[in-house]
Amino acid sequence: MKKFLMLITMLMLVCLLAAGCGGNAAPETDKTAGGITVTDDNGRTVSLNGVPQKIVPLSASFLEPLRELDAHVAARVSSKHDVPDEYKKLPEVGSVYNINIEKVIEQQPDLVIAYKGMNDKFVSNFEENGIPVIVLEMRTYGQVKNTVDILGKVTGSTAKAQEINQNMDARIEAVKKLLPDKKPRIAILHSTAQNVTVQLETSIAGSTAELLGFNNIAAGSMPLENNPTAAPYSLETLVAANPDIIYITSMGKLETIKASMQKSIEQSPAWQSLPAVQAGRVYYLPQELFLLSPGLNYPDAAEYMAKLAYPELFN
Repeated sequence: MKKFLMLITMLMLVCLLAAGCGGNAAPETDKTAGGITVTDDNGRTVSLNGVPQKIVPLSASFLEPLRELDAHVAARVSSKHDVPDEYKKLPEVGSVYNINIEKVIEQQPDLVIAYKGMNDKFVSNFEENGIPVIVLEMRTYGQVKNTVDILGKVTGSTAKAQEINQNMDARIEAVKKLLPDKKPRIAILHSTAQNVTVQLETSIAGSTAELLGFNNIAAGSMPLENNPTAAPYSLETLVAANPDIIYITSMGKLETIKASMQKSIEQSPAWQSLPAVQAGRVYYLPQELFLLSPGLNYPDAAEYMAKLAYPELFN
């Protein structure tokens, strides 16, 4: 009888422990989270009732991280660049520079993600309609990682977000390990149909160069009043700085811009005096990685820039 009672008692304890463990176990990604509070890149504190089920991102740059985090996206902006297959058939709400507010509201989203400096001016319009808005920026690598962290919290996928950032860090570190200790002095020019500027550390190419430890000759320069990522261009200053490598980013038709730049370089004695020009170390960077945010492809941008500087190390 005593043995029987002891057996019953042990079984009850096992059941209680199992029930307790089962009740406290949390899934890796909490898709049924209660209240969620985040601070966006405009310093705004945004509270959500739970994991959003109808997200409308106002920049295509947000689509890939949202897909990786299994987010519920209801609509998107139009884009000439790659859109994840899962989102290609979604309704469009204009372009990143020309958002159709009415179309966004028609989707009845429970979260809008605006891009800082591009369409965050519409925050009040959406909030007046009871739609919460998070403002994020994905220009520098640090901003990309912060965006992934915030989106991970919003979507209840914090563990996945951490994994994404760790994988990007590891890939960039693998590229850096191949590079010599002494890093090149570089200049990064940005050419459009209208003008040429010099890119700072806060630009995409500047951030990529900083990741690699390259020495940007424009680092610390006073930015333009209307563009915090760029400084005024001066050929005289460029010649005096004498960079080892010149990278050129562009906006517009690359072939046209490249032809215009090449004509200026070939016809200018000042340009021709630069050792970087004489050695053929003037490189045009692809727009898909260096015009719009490379997002989760920042490691690819870093590898691309490093390969141009040290092609022999990547063969």
